[in-house]
Amino acid sequence: MRVRIGYVAIALNLPKITSSSSVTFKTYSKLCSKQERLDKLKKVTLSNMNDLYKILQYNIENEIHFYRITSKLVPLATHPEVDDWNYRNIFKRDFEIIGELIRKYNLRVDTHPDQFNVINSTREEVVKSTERNLWFHVNLFNDINYKLGKMIIHVGGSQGGKDKAIDRFINNFRKFPQEIREKLILENDDKVFKVKDVLGICKELNIPMVLDAHHHICNNNGELLENMLEGIFNTWSEEMMPPKVHFSSPRDGEKDRKHSDYINAYDFIEFIEKCKDVNKDLDVMLEAKKKDLALYKLIDDIKNIKKEWKWIDKTTFEI
Repeated sequence: MRVRIGYVAIALNLPKITSSSSVTFKTYSKLCSKQERLDKLKKVTLSNMNDLYKILQYNIENEIHFYRITSKLVPLATHPEVDDWNYRNIFKRDFEIIGELIRKYNLRVDTHPDQFNVINSTREEVVKSTERNLWFHVNLFNDINYKLGKMIIHVGGSQGGKDKAIDRFINNFRKFPQEIREKLILENDDKVFKVKDVLGICKELNIPMVLDAHHHICNNNGELLENMLEGIFNTWSEEMMPPKVHFSSPRDGEKDRKHSDYINAYDFIEFIEKCKDVNKDLDVMLEAKKKDLALYKLIDDIKNIKKEWKWIDKTTFEI
């Protein structure tokens, strides 16, 4: 089993580099002319695009193959009152250059639309807004010509009870355009929808499931994770990429939902050894406050604890 480790959005080893600079609608609205507003959006987007390229180069230099692109790459990209922001044409070549880099070095990148995107909302305007926002991610993958791109989303709210909420998710999902449906992957959450719930939805819709290992600790009915791993990983059987999972450590106490700065290496090793019984290659996204620094520390800790594990490169090991 080969395991690759990745991180989310921000490279803390690169000071003053961020692909998530924003422009609020309030700031945008206060600018006096249409040209000023456009210039502001173009300036911030160009900075984000340039910094994303620098982060990807940094990942390549450090043999980090797995990375989550920020959802804030293009400010106000989906705002309903900013309807003349033609960023896809303006930055067409920039997107192409980023895509060329990703493909040349066989990077795996994905996105995680913000939590206010709720497919199973009882409010039609929220569902429509969610569809509009998800198109941004689909367009991003298209613009960088990255056919393997996926976006992670949660089931959503539980209005009307969990069973009705699940039915609503399935029904609304099936109404979404195919271009969105084929890019979505579904994650268990830490409050409502457990691994078993999400696995059932993924099997019904024939879409991959992203296991969040810590969410399972926070939200379960006593189910043993090792009894569900094979079923979870099998949802990826039709995909070109291996299964991906999220791993984090709690900040305070076992069931604290807040992420710690770093990863507990002993917990991570225990999790990987459970996965070994299924024996499928795996990509692990670390959700830690210290981002790439947490990745490096975890690798150092693993090397000290599990000296027999074989390292393929700086962030990939085999057991």
